[in-house]
Amino acid sequence: MNFPNKMYLDGAQVSGTETTEVFNPATEEKIVTVASASLKEVEIALLSAKKAFQNWASSSIEVRQNWMAKLRDEVVANQNFLRECVHFEMGKPWAQTHEDWDRLVVSLEFYSQEISRLQDYSIPDRAGTHSHRMIYEPAGVAVAFLAWNFPLLNLAFKIGPAMAAGCPLIIRPSELTPVSAYAVGMLCEKIKLPAGVVQILTTKNHAIADALSASSIPQVITLIGSSKTGQHIMKTGSSSIKKYSMELGGNAPVLIFEDADLDLAADIVTGVKFSNAGQICVAPNRVFVSEKVLKTFTEKVVSRAKARKVGFDKYAEIETGPVIDKRAFTRIKKLIDGAVADGATLLCGGDRPSNLKNGYYIAPTVLTDVTEMMEVYKQETFGPIVSIIPFSDDRRLADMANDCEEGGLTAYIFTRNQSLAEHYSSILRYGEIQVNGVKYDIDLPHGGFGQSGIGHDCSSLALNDYLVQKRITCAKNTFKIGGHTP
Repeated sequence: MNFPNKMYLDGAQVSGTETTEVFNPATEEKIVTVASASLKEVEIALLSAKKAFQNWASSSIEVRQNWMAKLRDEVVANQNFLRECVHFEMGKPWAQTHEDWDRLVVSLEFYSQEISRLQDYSIPDRAGTHSHRMIYEPAGVAVAFLAWNFPLLNLAFKIGPAMAAGCPLIIRPSELTPVSAYAVGMLCEKIKLPAGVVQILTTKNHAIADALSASSIPQVITLIGSSKTGQHIMKTGSSSIKKYSMELGGNAPVLIFEDADLDLAADIVTGVKFSNAGQICVAPNRVFVSEKVLKTFTEKVVSRAKARKVGFDKYAEIETGPVIDKRAFTRIKKLIDGAVADGATLLCGGDRPSNLKNGYYIAPTVLTDVTEMMEVYKQETFGPIVSIIPFSDDRRLADMANDCEEGGLTAYIFTRNQSLAEHYSSILRYGEIQVNGVKYDIDLPHGGFGQSGIGHDCSSLALNDYLVQKRITCAKNTFKIGGHTP
């Protein structure tokens, strides 16, 4: 397959002067060498976006909707091509690439309609002497830094609201997974999207990436990544005042009470945790289980972990692929080995599956006897590890679940007791509480507390990150009859 290898700048695909090699983590083989940005290309992108802002921001909603529909139609027509890009650059199981592609389609559809529902509004004047109108306007040029774990989904969460709101968008995909983003650039060029409205470039040079956030041109900086990366980008972006929208890390707790549907809980914990090799920001990390059902629940999780099909084969029912690279493999293996050395019990997994000689695979792993002092407990593992922690004292449970240095993105509760579910939903400090199930969609807000982020992806709330509000106040009875605006 001929993979896309060019940046998309100022309305055209360009090669640039620098390159980055992209490897398939399932095979450890290079799949393509792509263009990589230098400071020159960053400057081109920034100036092009600045130039595009006036026309794009002042264009009608109907004009933006038409362009979004054209891009959506190309995304639909090129489903297999886009999914192949994700499949190879991540080693992601073929069935799971559908979510990446689908979210791009629904984001373009949803936000092209949602922007029409956002209405200007009036504020009553208490004294009756003035009229006040609040209107929405595009915030300005936006820069999006994307994580590698969902190459198209992460792009979708940014391109939809930015285009709808009227903000030119510069997308910097991870240097580990730029291929599918570059494919979107090909489609933008194909439909002849106005220059500067969307631009896509990657770089493995952090100083060059920092130039995007340090510039005074962007008014919006948005990110999907770790809390540490978010802190760094805010620091480099402090050269000027900007809006920030960030979906960052988390260390999701799961609370499983004695009356829970244990099969349902085991299905969801393993289903989310072992999909995408555990490289999901909302994946369960610390699974707190009532001692009264600990043995039964643990057996259910282990049986499901051992049954997962691991590998890389488009034509097989693969459920778990590799982690993203050697660095991730080493880090995750260290967490597992460190936990075992500190007293945790390894029930399954813990290393590369014996039948896979190449690729950065870690078999679905289940640990018990995990304590609060272990690194696997403290960190967002971002790998296929389920850490099971028994509890007997409900009074400490909320404190343990809320003990998360990286902030709160998602928490899970399993119980048949509605009062219990409502109680813990109210005291857990997480942006999303999933009770007896899990649901994500483009119309549902996705955001965290504290170090887990600012603003929201998905839903109408995401539009607020790309818009500013202007107040127009007029004194009453001050206009001449028949007057006009010069």
